[in-house]
Amino acid sequence: MSKPRSYAGQYAIVTGGVSGFGQSLVRLLAADGATVLAVDVHEQAPEGALPPGVLYRQLDVRDETGWDELRNWVEATWGRLDLLVSNAGIAVGGRIDVTALEDWDRAVAINLMGVVKGVRTFVPMLKEQGSGHLVQTASLAGLVHAPGMAAYNVVKAGVVALSETVRHELAPYGVDVSVICPSFFRTNLAESLHGKDVDLEEAAVRLINKSPRSSDQVADKAFEGMQRRTFLILPDQDGQVAYRGKRFTRPVYDRLMVRAGQEMHDGGSGSGMLEKIAQVQGKVTARRR
Repeated sequence: MSKPRSYAGQYAIVTGGVSGFGQSLVRLLAADGATVLAVDVHEQAPEGALPPGVLYRQLDVRDETGWDELRNWVEATWGRLDLLVSNAGIAVGGRIDVTALEDWDRAVAINLMGVVKGVRTFVPMLKEQGSGHLVQTASLAGLVHAPGMAAYNVVKAGVVALSETVRHELAPYGVDVSVICPSFFRTNLAESLHGKDVDLEEAAVRLINKSPRSSDQVADKAFEGMQRRTFLILPDQDGQVAYRGKRFTRPVYDRLMVRAGQEMHDGGSGSGMLEKIAQVQGKVTARRR
């Protein structure tokens, strides 16, 4: 395992940086001595959202012109970039025949293409300077694909695939890549849910709000992985169990996921099914003991 490296004296950008997980990472970076620019969709950062000294710019990650303007600002103001954390995202949930196509489009545009646009914008700069660190916030859903979450699973799996691809592409240039895949934790992400599969989304909100983990707790673990330049960062134990269960006890994993799908079918509305899906993690843990 590599030794942790400080971000002191480095220049960092965090998208989705004024609330939730992004805000937690901004605070950790600032405390570590980095010069941090938080970007988000708000015209101004909410009062008290950012530590003293942290900069702010408005950016909709879907906006290519906005990304170009941000790169120009970085070149003119800092002259380099050491860390880009692509964290901005929305929640979306629902069964494949219920989730509206416009919800798919929005999830792809923000959660996947928003990351792609940021990476494409700054990779030439990182290549030229021969250093840097790209960090993408994905989700355990990008690795463990439970029923009833197709759109979210797909875009987060895309972020994982993008991260793995650019990791290999950029290694010869001295650029590190990490992807963070947390399980459910308490955050304001639930506020972005507004799809057609109301029952399933209500179940997701309950899981988020009842999680024993806060965004700060998850960020602490994720930040340790970032400092070590770990590629795949799984910041919570149940996420580690679920991912390893899929990798090493695949027949058990498949049976439990099929059972979750059957329970969704038997339940009709799907209400509460995500709670049952979450129990898969505990069942896999029990069978591995």
